[in-house]
Formats: sequence, C-alpha cells, structure tokens
Amino acid sequence: MAPQRILLNLGLDLALAALALPAALWLAAPGQWPPMGWWPGGLAGALAAFAAAALPLRLPRQYWRYAGLPDLLPVLGASALAAALFWVGLLVLGGWRPANAAFPVLHAGVMAALVGSARLMGRLRSAHRAGPGSDLPAQPVLLAGSGDTADLFIRALIAQRAPGYRVEGILAPRARQRGRRILGVPILGAVEDAGAVLDALRTDGRLPALLVLTDPALSGAALESLLDAADRHGVPLRRAPRPTALDPATARPQAQRRMDLRPVSIEELLDRPQVPLDREGMARLIQGRRVLVTGAGGTIGSELSRQIAALGPSTLTLLDHGEFALYEIDLELSESHPGVARRPVLADVRDEPRLRRLMEDIRPELVFHAAALKHVPMVENDPLEGLLTNVLGTRLIADAARANGCRAMVFISTDKAVNPTSVMGASKRLAEMYCQALDVAARQGGGMRCVTVRFGNVLGSTGSVVPLFRRQLERGGPLTVTHPDMRRYFMTVREAVGLVLQASVIGAEDRADQPKELADGGIFVLDMGKPVKIVDLARRMIRLAGLQPEVDVEIRFTGLRPGEKLFEELFHGQEPPRPTGFPGLLVATPRTADAALVGRAIDEVSAAARGGQARLALAGLARLVPEFEHAPNAPAAGRA
Repeated sequence: MAPQRILLNLGLDLALAALALPAALWLAAPGQWPPMGWWPGGLAGALAAFAAAALPLRLPRQYWRYAGLPDLLPVLGASALAAALFWVGLLVLGGWRPANAAFPVLHAGVMAALVGSARLMGRLRSAHRAGPGSDLPAQPVLLAGSGDTADLFIRALIAQRAPGYRVEGILAPRARQRGRRILGVPILGAVEDAGAVLDALRTDGRLPALLVLTDPALSGAALESLLDAADRHGVPLRRAPRPTALDPATARPQAQRRMDLRPVSIEELLDRPQVPLDREGMARLIQGRRVLVTGAGGTIGSELSRQIAALGPSTLTLLDHGEFALYEIDLELSESHPGVARRPVLADVRDEPRLRRLMEDIRPELVFHAAALKHVPMVENDPLEGLLTNVLGTRLIADAARANGCRAMVFISTDKAVNPTSVMGASKRLAEMYCQALDVAARQGGGMRCVTVRFGNVLGSTGSVVPLFRRQLERGGPLTVTHPDMRRYFMTVREAVGLVLQASVIGAEDRADQPKELADGGIFVLDMGKPVKIVDLARRMIRLAGLQPEVDVEIRFTGLRPGEKLFEELFHGQEPPRPTGFPGLLVATPRTADAALVGRAIDEVSAAARGGQARLALAGLARLVPEFEHAPNAPAAGRA
C-alpha cells in the first residue's frame, strides 16, 4: 500500500477516535461534562492512545473496500487497548474523569463501532464498482454445490458493477438444507432433486438460463444426473471459476472483470471417485531408482513420466520415436520437476543394437513399456509395422532390460488383446504372452519380474474419439460414429496411470497379500466400470457444448472399420476375473507358455514381417493367438 494511502487511513481513524471521546462521555454521564480546559489535553491523550494501539496492529494498512470479519478483530483490539490506555492516563494524571466506572467499556465500544462502521461503509460503497457496466439484463441462474462455494459465487456477483447473472436458487448437497438461505438466496432442494426443482421453476415461469456448478468436486454420476435433469428442460450446464478465483481475499483482481463460466468437459462427466492408492508403496518402488519409460511422449507414457518424476527416481530416461512428443514431455518435466535427473532418448524400440547399448549404459532398475502402435485401422493398413513394434519391440525391450539386471518391467496392454479381431489386438496379446512367460520363469527361478496391465480407452488420448468429437464440434459437425451399438470402456489417464503404478507395486514386490494368480502368469486388469455407448458420448458432448443433438449438430453413422468390434472385452471366456484385494484392480490368468518357445515363435513372425511376407507373418500370429479371427476387410462384432 502506498505511504500516502496509509497516512490517509491513519488520519481518518484518528478523526473517528476523536469523535468517539465526546460520544462515550455523553453515554457514560449525560449530565456531567468536563471543563473547557480539559478538552485539548483529553483529545490529545485519546488520539495518542489510539495511535499507540492501532499502529502495532497495522490498522492503517487495511484495505477498507475488502474489509471482512478478520479485519474487524484488529479494530476491536485497538479500540479496547486505546480505551484502556486513555483511562490509565486519566487515573495517573489525576485530573477530571467521568464518575461512571463503565466509561472505558463504553469508550472502547463507541470507538470500535465508529472505526468498524467506516470500514463496512467502504466495503459496501465499492461492492458494485468492479467490472464494466452493461445494459444487458442479468441471466437467472441456479447454483449447484456446497454452501461455501455458493456463498463465494454470490459474493463475487455482488462485487460486480453490473452482474451478468442473477441467482434464483441453490441446490445443496443434502436435502435437509432445503428452506434455508445463503445471502438471501433460498436453497430449493438437494442436488439429486434437480429434476423436481427445475419442474417447479418451469411451472412458476422462472426456469433459469443456466445451471451453474460451484463445487469443483461435483463430477461423475452426480454430474451426469444433473446433466440429465438440465437436458430435459434445455438448461445448459456451466462450471463456475475455482473457489480461489472467486474469493476476494485471494484473487482480488478477479473482481475487476465479468465472471467467466466455462463448459463442463466430458472428462468431468465420466470421471469416477479416485480409489485409494498405496502412495507409500509407489514411493518405495520408485524413489532413488533408475527408471526408463518407453513411449514417453504418448498419452499414457507422458502421464507415467509425470507421476514417476513426482516420486523421486534417481534418474528418469524418456524414450520415444517421435522427436516433438519427446521434446514436449522433457520440457514439461524440466519445469515441473527440475531436481529429477532426466535423459531424453530418441530411439526405435525395434532397433536391437541401439536398445542393447542404451540398456548397458543406463542399466535401468524399472522399465515402463508404453511404446506401441495402437490405432486399429492404421495397423490394419500396415500390419507388419504393428507386429514389429508391438511384438518384436516388446521382446527386445524385455530381453535387453533383463540382461542388464532390471528389477521389473511393466507392460501396458489393451482390452483389444481379448478375443482380438485386429492385428493391433492380436499383436498386443502375443506381447502379453511373452511377458507372462518371462514373469512365470522369474517367479520360479529369479530374475526380472514382468507385470502386465490391461485396460481400455483413456479419455483424450491421441487418436481417440473424444478429441475427434471436439474437432468436429468446432467445425459445427457432423459428429461421426461408426455404429449405433458401438461401446467402449473409458477411464481418465490420471486414474489409469495411478492404477498402473499400484499394480507395479503389487507385482514387482514379494508381498503376503499378492494375488496367487500372479504365480501362474496373471495379468492385472483395471476395473473400467461400465462400458459407454459411443453415440451416447457424442450426444453428451453436444449437450455440454450447449447445443441439441440432431437439431444443432448432426450425428452421422459411418459403419464399422476393418478390425473393429462393436464392444471390447477385458477378459477372455477362459480367464474369469478375480479380485485382488486392491480397489480398482482385478487379475486374470490367461494361458501361458514357455518363454523360449514364445520367443522363437516371435522371431519367426518378426523375420517374416521384416521380409515383407505379410501372409506368412499373419499366419504365424494366428497360430500363436488361436482366438484371433482376423477380419481385414469386414468388421467384426465383439464376442462374449
């Protein structure tokens, strides 16, 4: 605060303190008035006492326009101390003083009332000064969230010169809060009562223009039910700014502009409550160890790199074949975790001499293998590339890591490996088989553990449907869906990677609570919840954008593509899921084979692929993965 402003505040406070003295004297003894000669010294003493009390409590440094309850505490303290000092001065000097012994209390009360009221008036005077003026009428809105977040939102509106929104009511977390008020706004019901509340508001002709979510934790199923209720009435959903951006105590510049509400994202809608994770176990596994992440520039690989870097490895090697993707994650980690020693490596997982030299150089203790070709139609177009990257690349990484004393390798697999109809899915299943065989051998005779983790789609990943729908929405549509019955499992990348690390802790350590299926080559499978119809996902994204499906934006069905199934499966019919005792993780035990036998078969398939012999390579893949029913030109439906 500028010095001149501090002096102005002090001068105003002293003037109020001077007014407080005659008012307190009149209250204490209306019929008694001090002699005229007493006043100069009395006023000087009262002002000196107030200054001595106010300066240590920094009263002149307060912003009056932002005054709140915390600011009134120093006012009360300074008033009480000033009144006490003044009374002591009167007693010591022995001059005239009021006969009423309650004078010090009255003096402190009047002083606190005057000084505090001035701050309150300053707050009220500036309440509607922020932001530009507007001739547009305020939009009626309904809030959904906790009392604290609703209170912050309403206060932020009060701070606007011309608020763009008018709060008609609040939906609270609990039904018993109905009927109460927050800053004069009624609580109309609970969040789960949104449909009934909107029905009543429509009947009264008071349907809001927006339903605003003030609670940042409101997501998943609760958010979906709110969206359903809002959809029935054509009320768009919007997300309020973060509470810290609304609180004038922490974000005062926010009050200087109109409040911006943002659309709700599909990730928030499909997000699920975070399952408890063994963070101590993760730190024990990662901290102080040499870690290698392949495919570090991809969606899963980059999130793995972020979460691993936060756990404090001694070195983190980032390997990727894409230069720009590798540059981006390396730059991000240099800013977010500058203390972690990193090494970005441009390399192809199919380059055996390069991998061997790299492993001999860095000697990783943990390898997270996320590098893969994952887009089904692209791999169908170039199946040999998919085989070389997904199968041979996985074997080369595993063999080089094992040869250099790696403690554990974590292999990222996919639900498309179950009953595969695409080369991508079958190649990942063959890679699973090799990692399973290595893990069984390690558990029997020692050596590198191989932990395989299988899961479905992650929201927002490269090439996935959500970014595609976003691009199509930006162009005004249509949104293209392959089939009305197409279903997929979805999970946020943060949740998926957290569970991958949890599975790594369980699979890489010898634990008493380890699932017994791991000894037989068990595969960890993430609990993906219920599958989502892609057409429903498209409709949701259109509604979240404030538009109506088939009215504002068309949904067009294009037909299944080669290798695609109507729905994916997480478990083969012969590998029923088993619980692990850890939330979010299941385990399956597909058939296994000897590592040497699988390795020789992979060599044969890889040799055919390198020689451009597609028919021979795919025939070898079909022998190794007998459930693989390849449909290169005709899409296949999923099988139970």
